[in-house]
Amino acid sequence: MSTSTITFYPVDNGCMSLLKLNDDSETTVLLDMYIRNAADNDAGVYDVASHLRNQLKTDDDGRPYVDVFVLSHNDDDHIIGIQKHFHLGSLDDYKEAGEDEEPKIVIKEMWCSSRFWKRESDSNKLCDDAKAFNREMKRRIKLFEENGTIQSAGDRAFIICKDPEGKTDDIEDVVRDLDTTFSVINERNLSGKLEIVVLGPLPKQEIESDEDFGKKNRGSVILLVKIKQGIHENKILLPADAEVFVWECLWDKFKKDTSRLEYDVLLAPHHCSWHSLSNDSQSKCDEPKISDKAKNALSRAKRGAYIVSSSKPIKDNEDDPPSHAAKEEYLTIVNEEHFLCTGEYPKESDVEPIVLKLTSSGPLRKSPKSKSKLSSVIGPSTGEAFSHG
Repeated sequence: MSTSTITFYPVDNGCMSLLKLNDDSETTVLLDMYIRNAADNDAGVYDVASHLRNQLKTDDDGRPYVDVFVLSHNDDDHIIGIQKHFHLGSLDDYKEAGEDEEPKIVIKEMWCSSRFWKRESDSNKLCDDAKAFNREMKRRIKLFEENGTIQSAGDRAFIICKDPEGKTDDIEDVVRDLDTTFSVINERNLSGKLEIVVLGPLPKQEIESDEDFGKKNRGSVILLVKIKQGIHENKILLPADAEVFVWECLWDKFKKDTSRLEYDVLLAPHHCSWHSLSNDSQSKCDEPKISDKAKNALSRAKRGAYIVSSSKPIKDNEDDPPSHAAKEEYLTIVNEEHFLCTGEYPKESDVEPIVLKLTSSGPLRKSPKSKSKLSSVIGPSTGEAFSHG
């Protein structure tokens, strides 16, 4: 594997990205998932599950695995599919796939914010997959609490940022705190290849209400991932669904040293939503204004940078997300060839994952494969090409 890659999957207004490193172990980090059942959806749903499986290695027992799964927050469009496609629970209880079934994917290490402890309520609705994820995180953290040691692969979990209610005070060894930088993934030190900086979720601000702080999007995990290739450091800013208030706070925090907001690749926050750039409602304001602070925070693009919208196609209409007006703002940061939408790539009628190679010259877009090439390359291991629908 010559270079590391990041793949952004076409999952409508959802998020699912796979980082694959070119280290000896070909380390994989899956960020969010939205794996819909193609049989239950309209024609045109890309088979992301098959594509993902073909990117993964298997362990000594023949089980496919990801080194890390990161859940940014527990909205449905970031966690759907975990029960169907991934093994949850002790590896001792792993069940072999039956006839005509795909083996479930093992998660060696899980990361998320402390909000997995938050109970379901009217303001915190949880789908069945989100509940299942929360149970698995609780199981893994309980093992650490009971044994006092970081668990082995399949039982290991880390919490991104301290819990505001103090639940992480006695388990600091499994907390990756705000503003820390680390390079260890699945017990491998990848400092020569990788650094991850924790930028969020931010703690509650003095001017912020409890209601606003408790919203799902407000708790989004924000990571700056640095991938080294030769003399170049590819910076990937992954902000999940962080909205305008968070970007204003980050600008105030880093405006004197913007290096932590610089990027070669930006995943447009909240599926290219207007609400990541403005406090004004487009439907309620005659002249909605962009927040200068938020725009400044999201404009730290390095030369040749890409901005990727993980969303359905962006139309000049009232949809939000994705917002056409937000796209227009991003096009003042990068040129049109470097703004990519998962719902339109390479064309709206026939989408494929967006794959960026993280090279010594910066990110380069990998050419999409034709249907015939997909069939020849992938057919032997799945029995078919990645279908649409």
